[in-house]
Amino acid sequence: MADKGSTGSEEGEGTNFAKKWFMRQFWRAQQSQTIISLIFWATTLTLLLFDRLESSNPEWGQDGAELIPGLPIAYAIMGGLFLSVGLMVVFIGWVYDHIFSLWKEHQNVILERNPFATYLLTPRDALIIGHLSSLLRAQHPDDERIQAQCDWMEKWVSTTPDLEVFRRMVTELDVKMGEPVPEFHFLPEGAVANARARAQKDGLAAEKN
Repeated sequence: MADKGSTGSEEGEGTNFAKKWFMRQFWRAQQSQTIISLIFWATTLTLLLFDRLESSNPEWGQDGAELIPGLPIAYAIMGGLFLSVGLMVVFIGWVYDHIFSLWKEHQNVILERNPFATYLLTPRDALIIGHLSSLLRAQHPDDERIQAQCDWMEKWVSTTPDLEVFRRMVTELDVKMGEPVPEFHFLPEGAVANARARAQKDGLAAEKN
């Protein structure tokens, strides 16, 4: 039974790694999407509009047809169209921001879909809640209701070491602080050491891939 459970866990980790790798590439593509899309839109619309305008004004393509010395009319028109499309996009962004304020709803949706704003804890949040729970427990040792709430909070905090972000925090702070991250009393025993070991394993796997 233990072997089957271990196999299932490894398969789950492999699936999560594949999903995370794919989403990392997707995120990288998104970062340049705005600039690339603007350039593509401006270029495409410029060529389409210029083709229509040039067919109505064939003299633009004639030799010697220059707006100013050294600047052919065709190039000047294309440059103006390109700049106009860019300004139009910026204007639409201004309307989106100042008039409709759609970014507010956008941020609400992002917050609702962010697991670290709903049911997951960042390592920093976990440490803060863990210490606050310990203080609250020590201040009210005879209050069963508060003790039950502290049990619940520590159970919630105990899920954080399973996240990659916690493993990354441990390895980064090991280096930055010049000493190992300690084992926190409100976390499961050996949680920090296990996170450190898994981070080192993940690092070796990344180098091999």
